[in-house]
Amino acid sequence: MSDNSSVLFEKRGQAFWITINRPEKRNAINGDVIAGIAKGYRTAHDVDDVRVIVLTGAGNKAFCAGADLQNSGAAFSHDFAKPNVDYADLLRLSQSATKPAIARIGGVCMAGGMGLLCMTDVAVAAENAIFGLPEVKVGVFPMQVLSLLQSMAPRRLVNEWALTGEPFDARSAQAAGLLNYVVPATELDAKIDWLVSRIIDKSPTAIRRGKYAMRAIASMSFDESIAYTESQIALLAMTEDAKEGLKAFAEKRKPSWPGK
Repeated sequence: MSDNSSVLFEKRGQAFWITINRPEKRNAINGDVIAGIAKGYRTAHDVDDVRVIVLTGAGNKAFCAGADLQNSGAAFSHDFAKPNVDYADLLRLSQSATKPAIARIGGVCMAGGMGLLCMTDVAVAAENAIFGLPEVKVGVFPMQVLSLLQSMAPRRLVNEWALTGEPFDARSAQAAGLLNYVVPATELDAKIDWLVSRIIDKSPTAIRRGKYAMRAIASMSFDESIAYTESQIALLAMTEDAKEGLKAFAEKRKPSWPGK
């Protein structure tokens, strides 16, 4: 458990669970939630045998309903002397992460919660989950969320979601590319465990360097990207994990990853 009751940490085997713990507020975002998730990401990266992060919300009603509007002054107030906003810094942190993250969506995922969804690598939702960008209904716009969402979902759909503020269901979210899987609520944890198991038996070095490379080439042209990646595969081939993987393949056994 973290020292911040708004966000809980739990290590389950080689998975590090980060749980937004404000079910009575539909796991709405406030300063403690942002700080807690950021701390969770850093902690997961500091623990060597953590191989994957699972981000979720407490209870079965909401993953995250966005900013806590019960104190709207705090939700939309900023220290203009600071060049960065804390929520934006959290999204930045997620993009520089070298351990994969899975979003477990058990209910409502709205507004800033959509940003939390987009900052993960893989996402699974219960079939009753509801999504949306309702900011225009309260006179604002999903500015920071768009930074990740625009490269994940089709432009026309993002336009509709942001301009109308109307909600959409899990199957629509999956069709738009926001989700990998949609399952009955009773099967959500089993699907998360299945995904975790499919990640933790793979090379941690390959995943670490692979996430770094995917981030690096995201804004490159093809010529820049191919030049960068041909050097990266040469470097990766020199790692202990690559040598162990090839040796295990030749010996027809499961690899024992050194993680180096």
